[in-house]
Amino acid sequence: MERALWITWYGLPADGRDAYLAWLHGKFMPKILKKPGVLWAAHYAAQPQPLPAGGTPRLRHTDDPSVPTGNGYILIFGGKTAHAFANLIPAKLLPQLPENDRKMLALRVGERVNIVTEEDRSVGPSANKREGKLALAPCIQLGSFNSGSAHDDEVLDWYANLRLPAMAKLPGCLGIRKYVSVAGWAKHIVLYEFESLAARDEYFPFHDKDDPGMAAWTDALVRKLIHAPGSPNVATRLWPAVKRR
Repeated sequence: MERALWITWYGLPADGRDAYLAWLHGKFMPKILKKPGVLWAAHYAAQPQPLPAGGTPRLRHTDDPSVPTGNGYILIFGGKTAHAFANLIPAKLLPQLPENDRKMLALRVGERVNIVTEEDRSVGPSANKREGKLALAPCIQLGSFNSGSAHDDEVLDWYANLRLPAMAKLPGCLGIRKYVSVAGWAKHIVLYEFESLAARDEYFPFHDKDDPGMAAWTDALVRKLIHAPGSPNVATRLWPAVKRR
């Protein structure tokens, strides 16, 4: 089972996008999957205006201009441990790549990267709909943030005792995974998996409306956090293609 993720958020210009996607899915991702310790890969297109939890925006985002702002696409590789990606950092990977690969990677706009290791996970009611043992869901929600004015132990408490248990009961949810960063701007990463975008939009945004205590704790905590640009991203899978049921 994978214990780590290599996540890349980025944008793409319209010119060259189709060629880039064909190259990424047909050549680059299969190439990286042959590297030692890399177990799976998934590529997603982010929704431009996802329905926020609670129905209204309430999250704070960093205003640090040094944090890249790309969000249109999310590329994720799963590894046995974070050390599986030690030889894939840009300083080591790029010199090994042919010129065309480097040319394609240069098309990315606002590229932001995190390498993270797993803290814990919870299995949701729709886990039996996973397409394969290691396959990520057709729809994900990916939060990337720092604690802001909250203490890290408060974030730990909330995920362990509220959010992970809640997702274990949520219809349409395959599961939730909480990560902490080994490299990258965001210290905390949370990955939600849903069987579809429609299921996410139906069940997730107001899942705590019937529990005032849960809703109050959530509201108090999330307002303290500082998110990466565009976080949390809601995205649908481009590759591997979603299997039709």
